[in-house]
Amino acid sequence: MINHKESKLTQDTIDHKFMTKAYQLAQQADAIDEIPVGAVVVANGEIIGEGFNQSILLNDPSAHAEMLAIRNAGKKIANYRLLDCTLYVTLEPCSMCAGLLIHSRIKRLVFATTDLKTGAAGSAFDLVTNEKHNHKIELSSGIMKDECSSLLSAFFKRRRSEKKALKQLKKQANNL
Repeated sequence: MINHKESKLTQDTIDHKFMTKAYQLAQQADAIDEIPVGAVVVANGEIIGEGFNQSILLNDPSAHAEMLAIRNAGKKIANYRLLDCTLYVTLEPCSMCAGLLIHSRIKRLVFATTDLKTGAAGSAFDLVTNEKHNHKIELSSGIMKDECSSLLSAFFKRRRSEKKALKQLKKQANNL
């Protein structure tokens, strides 16, 4: 007989393990002054693709963590379809990345925190579970929500502070 409580605990433990790796990747993005988002693609309990935001570094607006992780996974398994794979990402995917999840046939999406402005997995938009798509993605959220939200909040607080300081410097320079 299957013990659903034990099964849930096991899945939560697995989700936490892989979200921890995604969080570490988000910290790498933060270290190079990119929006701190990290992602991993998992198949059969193994990471087959990973990425973190690099849009600024690569001068590529599509270089989101999810995009890079899925590209790496596709190369690793030599297939553009990522059937039976799970994507772990620290922030709810945007519409561009949500479309990618559908086209790549990701089975399951696990994200840490919602994005109320551009999230396309139920917050601002709901592309991943839209009934018009022939592919359905299983959703889970909230794993490591506090840690991932704090990292993002600290990044944007720092960014606003830097912009304010730069504005003040320009104002002072104009007054000379």
